[in-house]
Parts: sequence; C-alpha cells; structure tokens
Amino acid sequence: MLDDDDAPIHPLFAGAPSTTEFKKLRKRIVRETRDAIEKYGMIERGARWLVCLSGGKDSYTLLAILHELKWRGLLPVDLLACNLDQGQPGFPSTVLPKFLEDMGVPHRIEYQDTYSVVVDKIPQGRTYCSLCSRLRRGNLYRIAREEGCSAVVLGHHRDDILETFFMNLFHGGRLATMPPKLVNEEGDLFVYRPLSFVAEVDCERFATQMNYPIIPCDLCGSQDGLQRQQVKQILDQWEKNSPGRRQVMFRALMNARPSHLCDPSIFDFTGLSLTGAPDTQDFSQNIPNLRQSD
Repeated sequence: MLDDDDAPIHPLFAGAPSTTEFKKLRKRIVRETRDAIEKYGMIERGARWLVCLSGGKDSYTLLAILHELKWRGLLPVDLLACNLDQGQPGFPSTVLPKFLEDMGVPHRIEYQDTYSVVVDKIPQGRTYCSLCSRLRRGNLYRIAREEGCSAVVLGHHRDDILETFFMNLFHGGRLATMPPKLVNEEGDLFVYRPLSFVAEVDCERFATQMNYPIIPCDLCGSQDGLQRQQVKQILDQWEKNSPGRRQVMFRALMNARPSHLCDPSIFDFTGLSLTGAPDTQDFSQNIPNLRQSD
C-alpha cells in the first residue's frame, strides 16, 4: 500500500516533492517507524495518543508519519497533536495553530509560562534543559489525562537515544538511555518514541523538503557548552571517520548481554556454578614435553 504513488495522501503530505529520492526517504522513515511501533508493542486498538509538537524538525516528522500510517489504516489509534507554549520571549505563537488548522489536524495549544520559572530557578550560566524538561513533561502528562489519552508520544529519534546513552555513560556513571516505550512514574500513562529507529539526518531532510515552518528552540538550544552538544560532536566525528558507526552503536543497545557486564543486580554472578562434572583422570602422563630435544 505504501508503494502506491497514486493512493490518496494526508494533507500533511500535500506538495511533497515528487523526486525518487524523497519518495525513498519517506518510505524509509515510514518503514522504520512501523518497525519501532510493532517491535515495542505500542499499539492499543482504540487508544488515543497525545502527539507532542514543539515545532522542530523531529516533531513535524513524527506528526506527518503517524498521520500517514493512520491515513492508510495501519495505525488504529486517535491522534491529538499538542503544543505546549512555554512563554519563551519571541516564540511565534501563531505558527503552529495556523499550520495545524490548515492541515486539518486535531490539536490542543496550551500556554504555560515555564520559561519564567526556569530563568528564576537556574543560576546564570547553568543550562536550563533539566528543569525545563521536567516542567514540560509534567504539563504534558496533565494534558494527556485531561484529554483521555493513554500515551504521550515524543519525537526523539535514534541519535537522541545514542546521545543520551553516552551522556549517561560519560557524566552519569550508568548504562541507560531513552527507551522507545516506558510507563510514567504514576503508572497511568505510556511514553512512546516511534522515531527510535529513524536517523536525525532523515528527519532534517524530510522536514526541510516538506517546507514545514520550523521553530528553533532559543531557550535550551542556544546555550553553548551543553553536554549533549559535546557528545554530539564526538559522535559526528566518529561517523565521519567510520560511516555507519551510529547505526552499529544503536544496534548494540538492542543486543545487551547482562552476563558480560558488571552489574550484579541484573545478573546473578554469585549463583554461577560449573555445569560439567570434574574429571579426576590424571592426564599428566600424556602431556608432551615441549622442551625435549629431538
């Protein structure tokens, strides 16, 4: 069905480039998104998802691909797009409402001035990301409950997951990252990341070629020296030196071997025992003397 170029398309894809390159890009992102949704069991028939839209390239890609899947009968859930306007100075508050209305996408725009809270609580020179994300997450959970949604759906992609893994490794002293699927601390909402298999460069190419109205993050993304940016530069250099390394590293996150790590809480090292019976036969007489001269 996805290969039928004459099939009707969702308005989010109106005006899409007709080039072979773009068609391959779209189909690849759709395929990888479907793979993640199926592999991690994200579909609950009849569920309602709160699709979080920041206005960045990743969230536009997420919104379009999910509607593509739903449009073609491959995603049996209701989708509600949501933008949380956090009161950042200069934020173009009319861009997303107009875009969503023009596209015929059900949506909710919520205004909560978390910006003032962040700049008040975080000392000058420190990064805002941690507190900003906690406040944003709390509001999104509240909105999901108010709208009867069972899942909050985020636009994090493969590279976000890799960067988080290395941030935890380098700075947090733990092996952890953003999982494609989790349950919130209260236990009443799923958090899904359907773009977990999608490369950041593909999101950027897709959103750019679709000419979506990208809104940059001037709150967190404009701060220099962020740990995430440092990790990103390392990964960029590795990828430059060895193309395809990002994908290899991501596959490693799906191929963990607890018995070959060092955490006794996930593998019972003390309970290890030998399975073969000891052989008491003396083989010492059969060992050749390698130092014996001919």
